[in-house]
Amino acid sequence: MNGQNKSNTPKSEDDLHEECGVFGVWGVPDAASLTYYGLHSLQHRGQEGCGIVVVNEEGTLKRIKGEGLVSEVFDEAKVASLQGSTAIGHVRYSTTGGGGIENVQPFLFKHHTGDFALAHNGNLVNSAQLRQQLEDRGSLFHSTSDSEILAHLIKKDASDRDKPRIFTIIEALNMIEGAFAFLILAKDRIYACRDKYGLRPLSIAKLGDGYVLSSETCAFDTIGAEFIRDIEPGEVVTIDHHGIRSRKYTEQTRHAMCAMEYIYFSRPDSDIEGRNVHSFRKETGRLLAQEAPADADIVVGVPDSSLSAAMGYAEQSGLPYEMGLIKNKYIGRTFIFPSQAMREKGVRMKLSAVKTIVKDKRVVLIDDSIVRGTTSRRIVKMLKEAGASEVHVRIASPQIKAPCFYGVDISTYDELLCAHKSLDQVKEYLAADSIGFLSEEALFEAGQRNDYCLACFSGRYPTALFQSIEDANKDGKF
Repeated sequence: MNGQNKSNTPKSEDDLHEECGVFGVWGVPDAASLTYYGLHSLQHRGQEGCGIVVVNEEGTLKRIKGEGLVSEVFDEAKVASLQGSTAIGHVRYSTTGGGGIENVQPFLFKHHTGDFALAHNGNLVNSAQLRQQLEDRGSLFHSTSDSEILAHLIKKDASDRDKPRIFTIIEALNMIEGAFAFLILAKDRIYACRDKYGLRPLSIAKLGDGYVLSSETCAFDTIGAEFIRDIEPGEVVTIDHHGIRSRKYTEQTRHAMCAMEYIYFSRPDSDIEGRNVHSFRKETGRLLAQEAPADADIVVGVPDSSLSAAMGYAEQSGLPYEMGLIKNKYIGRTFIFPSQAMREKGVRMKLSAVKTIVKDKRVVLIDDSIVRGTTSRRIVKMLKEAGASEVHVRIASPQIKAPCFYGVDISTYDELLCAHKSLDQVKEYLAADSIGFLSEEALFEAGQRNDYCLACFSGRYPTALFQSIEDANKDGKF
């Protein structure tokens, strides 16, 4: 799904978008119903499309998918029609290949050696090269998503058809490069695969006599499953009637989790590789108060992903934490504004300042990140119009200076505010009274770990890219 954004959703906001979330159930009755609730828990990872594939008692794979939110695509009757004890599901935010029903997952493939389905979170950086090679050898693609490439690699040669599927999966995984968490559903098992860099999260839990897989652990709590462990970088886990079996498809691995999973994407009640997201964010707030203190009266967080950091900043600084901004939970994702004037009003409908809280106050405004800066600028303006005497912007992450090639919707250098402006220029653009960002070192301290993917902050990419950043910018893919 490598970054080509042809989505029909207008980008009037400064929000980051992660590509998707995956969820799977093996050996539990009413697997589709559990998957429905699991996808609800992962809805923040993708709102443009979703789908569920289930294996029925006859070993037949049946799928329902559609564009929209989980509650829009599925009703009680549709979920009830997906009978079986094994299923996988997917929620999607489109980047590579754009939107459209053909790109909504899980993908379902018919083959004489056995049908299978596939769901993917992440982005393959060598997808263009692999697609070209496969098409030259006769492969026909049904979507423009890079996720479909893995299926063609698994079934790439007639000579491979007699091998157990695990061997062709391992061969395929060693041909792809980038960030991924794959779930592959066959009639009698689920394979769960994670990239060798550990860029995307994937965990496994126990439920009754069966197992559950999820991009985030918050989905386990929703259905009452008991967390077992994270799937390791470079690992393929097979779940079937034998239980859980594990293979490493490579020994060249890292634990370079995308730092934005902690900073922004994941739900605060999720644990990522042993670290709770809320606790991480609260600690970044504490460290931010140490690194970038402000002479102010109150601390205000931007709802929702910045609230934990704001709490930490307030505790460390001794300033009161106040709900100076309120988010309207009922603005639908299709709330589209046809004019600039209406877009400005729309920002106030989505987020509003509490005048009696911020009036005549020096406000420390905590946000998790700045991408294009347009939303941050509007919030600063909103607080000052509500009567704030000063607004000191503090960001609980480093400056985003480089595009992402791994499935995060961070576009060209030109669109990244901090890529081409000094700190003083950023402060001036936002009309803030001061500005401060968290250091990379503080991220390691907050996460209690020694490795991340920090490419969007540092420009240092953990993988080969197969396409120069300059070419990507020229092509309009980033």
